[in-house]
Amino acid sequence: MAALATCGTAWAQKYPAKPVRIVVPYAAGGPLDENARALGQKLTSRWGQPVLVDNRGGSGGAVGTELVAKAPPDGYTLLLGNGGPITVYPHLRKKRQYDPERDLEPVTFMLSSPMLLLVHPSTPIKSVRDLVRVAKTRPNGLTYASAGVGNFQHLSMELLQSLAGIRMVHVPYKGAAPAFVDLLSGQVDLMFANILGALPQVKAGRMRAIAVSSARPSSAAADVPPVASVFPEFDMTGWQGIFAPAGTPKELIASINRDFVWALTLPDTKQRLSEQGADVVAEGPAELATFVRKESALLAKIIKSAGIPPE
Repeated sequence: MAALATCGTAWAQKYPAKPVRIVVPYAAGGPLDENARALGQKLTSRWGQPVLVDNRGGSGGAVGTELVAKAPPDGYTLLLGNGGPITVYPHLRKKRQYDPERDLEPVTFMLSSPMLLLVHPSTPIKSVRDLVRVAKTRPNGLTYASAGVGNFQHLSMELLQSLAGIRMVHVPYKGAAPAFVDLLSGQVDLMFANILGALPQVKAGRMRAIAVSSARPSSAAADVPPVASVFPEFDMTGWQGIFAPAGTPKELIASINRDFVWALTLPDTKQRLSEQGADVVAEGPAELATFVRKESALLAKIIKSAGIPPE
């Protein structure tokens, strides 16, 4: 046993001995893809081996995540994932191709990124309290957009409605971009949206930001209060993390985590992510696992309460 332990430690210390692949379960060009490529450059210089970004979009991130879940547990295939295929997927699929808790090992809790709660300027709504007041006087009179049924934007609005005791009309789109366009044109009244894409429109006066989705104010929009200032239980924050296939040796996971934390905490990395509206977390496997379990349990309750059937 002592010999085997020595062998395992030596093998982990030699990592990586060949190129490492980071699977991004979405199309190229999005925030996860950009972060994977930026971190890949840092790690290439640190490891002396190429870090390859592999975009495998489809099924809301499930296609790429399944690929990693079924990959050899040797540290050479990693996933840069987020809530969609990790905490939402298990509750909206009758037939699951993978189980995130069973088939994936958390490695690094990379970052968190709140959404902005936006309203069209034509509405009289200037705060969360205004939203609640208007929605209560006009049941189902307000419309909100999302990137699709079961999307994180949709579930966030379902939680807000539940806490506030209001009902609005959900208008699902095939992606965040067309939903955003229709909010800009006034076809819908409000939506939760990525802070990075929304801020320029807010500053130009084309949209009004009334709240952030995180429990605390965001450094990128410090003058916008959190929804939690009215409903303390509300905390729906986007996030990104690194995962490996289940069975990857713990020593190897610890080594990979240390290197990702190094890359994330470099001053230029932190500045770039801050400009995106993201906050660097840079924590390890235990913290990511705890966060995922907590969010998955919360989303399961929201999905059940909203009556969203699995497909």
